[in-house]
Amino acid sequence: MLTRKQHELLIFIDKHLRETGFSPSFEEMKEALALKSKSGIHRLITALEERGFLKRRAHRARALEVIRLPENLAPRRSAATAAAASAKDAGFSPNVIRGNFAANMQGVPKPTNEATAVNLPLYGRIAAGLPIEAMRDSGASVEVPTALLGAGDHYALEVAGDSMEEAGILDGDTVLIRRGDTAENGAIVVALIDENEVTLKRLRRRGNSIALEPANQRYETRIFGPDRVKVQGRLIGLLRKY
Repeated sequence: MLTRKQHELLIFIDKHLRETGFSPSFEEMKEALALKSKSGIHRLITALEERGFLKRRAHRARALEVIRLPENLAPRRSAATAAAASAKDAGFSPNVIRGNFAANMQGVPKPTNEATAVNLPLYGRIAAGLPIEAMRDSGASVEVPTALLGAGDHYALEVAGDSMEEAGILDGDTVLIRRGDTAENGAIVVALIDENEVTLKRLRRRGNSIALEPANQRYETRIFGPDRVKVQGRLIGLLRKY
């Protein structure tokens, strides 16, 4: 038997995992449950672990896994299955890039229907820890499958720092950005501050102010007047090398 708060947290984590592919931050969980401190979230997660509903993956940030849901709920679907069902309900058919590593081997012909790719301009390193001066286009580029992009104009930036690691964005990742000067509340954006600093943060509007939030508890949210921050684009994906 779960308490009301334990039940609410478990359902919130499961929903977030199915919609985004990664677990929510402690700040997001605290806000969702209207708690005053993150210590309450720690206690709830520990209780859910002890009851076999949650599992924490060692040595990974924001690595929660829902093992099971209460018996009165439908069986949990995988993130991929849930996303596909949601897309189908919305009348949207996502593009899927299927791995075909044999086609890249010497002497093996490539399929005629292979997804095409485009070269996006790579504008340099963007600080995910502290803002840095915006870097100009150096002529570098990165090849990206078109299926990842969709409509609009795009560019790429290399991440420097760890302040967005709880959103699954790590130092050295290449983020894919769709150009634009607007973004919905809560979106991860490239923000230009005072015309000479650029940073990758989550955008929050607080009255007449704009908050740029990190996804790492070691960093503080910065608050600016609306005339000091300009949105340069919105995060739509990332590339990672191992």
